[in-house]
Amino acid sequence: MAIKSFMGKRAKEVKSTATDIKVSDYMSRKLITFSPDQSVLEVMNSLIKHKISGGPVVNEQNELLGIISEGDCMKQISESRYYNMPMDNMKVSNHMVSNVDTIDGNMNVFDAANKFLESKHRRFPIVENGKLVGQISQKDVLKAALELNGQTWK
Repeated sequence: MAIKSFMGKRAKEVKSTATDIKVSDYMSRKLITFSPDQSVLEVMNSLIKHKISGGPVVNEQNELLGIISEGDCMKQISESRYYNMPMDNMKVSNHMVSNVDTIDGNMNVFDAANKFLESKHRRFPIVENGKLVGQISQKDVLKAALELNGQTWK
């Protein structure tokens, strides 16, 4: 006796593009950057003006030196108030995070999502040949996921 399959007609398998989605496809290339010689007050004004939470610090050759964030600025506000010191002469170079995690622009964007979850960072700079070329944020990863809406995640 032959066994019949009651499985209906299967839709053609859709080839997923998720594996092809690279960080470089979604990273921001036009960045607000800061100089190590800028004042923390200038950075605070720029963060507010551009509605961003932080940004890379680069030298004249566009080499990544660090990251400065709202949190770094808030720490300086608190310390300045506590010690009753003016913030006018506080330089970015003294208050930025120098040990910066970066990621490869060729990394799969969903692998980058894992890196965000593991590290608790809000942004990762992308460096090529020693130069800052872009930055990817958690929001950029969300945009990539939305583009795959309705497709497989493989």
